[in-house]
Amino acid sequence: MQTPRSKGKMSLVRLKQAPLRMQAARKRDVRSQFAALCYRIQNEEAQVLLITSRASRRWILPKGWPMPGETPAEAALTEAFEEAGVVGRPFNVCIGLYSYTKVMEGEANLPCAVSVFPVKVKKLKRTYPEANERRRKWFSLKKAAARVREPELRKILKHFDPKLLEG
Repeated sequence: MQTPRSKGKMSLVRLKQAPLRMQAARKRDVRSQFAALCYRIQNEEAQVLLITSRASRRWILPKGWPMPGETPAEAALTEAFEEAGVVGRPFNVCIGLYSYTKVMEGEANLPCAVSVFPVKVKKLKRTYPEANERRRKWFSLKKAAARVREPELRKILKHFDPKLLEG
């Protein structure tokens, strides 16, 4: 990610983001979601926590719908706890966007635009709401990027630099 330092914070304004490719019949058919890019520093290297989706078992970031009374970063942290048992510190900065199609059982599929918010993981709980429905695993940034399906998310993972958040 080619973002400059601005008093130790990342800037979304200069984020190089490719256009999202979405297929929706109407603009209002696109849904917004918030994802948590959960990370830790291990041996001076950033690692990312991925989880499996419930249906296809593919590797994804914890994510979900907007929540009344919560900022996007707080909603991402809530999803990270429910889906992966993450306790951590969310950063109120969107580090990228990606799109995917949510497969809905018995309904039309939903195109989704996902805003990604970093979360520095303090600890992982052993018990959490979706513990029996998902796997979770730490990956290097390079390996995490290779495991996810969405091209825009791959790019976000490859270029994520937590030093820009904590600088």
